[in-house]
Amino acid sequence: MLLLNYSHPLTDDQLDAIRRLTGDAQIEVRDIASHVDLQRPLAAQVVALAEAAALSPRQWQTAPILVNAPALNYSAVALLAELHGRMGYFPPVLRLRPVADALPPRYEVAEILNLQALRNEARTRR
Repeated sequence: MLLLNYSHPLTDDQLDAIRRLTGDAQIEVRDIASHVDLQRPLAAQVVALAEAAALSPRQWQTAPILVNAPALNYSAVALLAELHGRMGYFPPVLRLRPVADALPPRYEVAEILNLQALRNEARTRR
């Protein structure tokens, strides 16, 4: 599985949790800086974020991809729209949550969201 990490670096514990949740022992992590210039239009910057993954059109459509989205909300939603266009479906995404009472603050993997399944289910409520 290819994990496109547009957020903070993932810890060994987080990667172990991802392996357990996906059942995939082989995870290739691509750490991709997701800083955007808030004074410039976002669309072109999001295209650059997707391009930074260095995937061919074939890979976008066939590789098993998991996304750790940028923390900045509008970057995240715009990137998901871009990735949907390239992949033909919404990719699964990581959801991290704070570990209660952890000092210093730490985050654990809460779940992997199947966005395509959420979208498909939502269509039944139209």
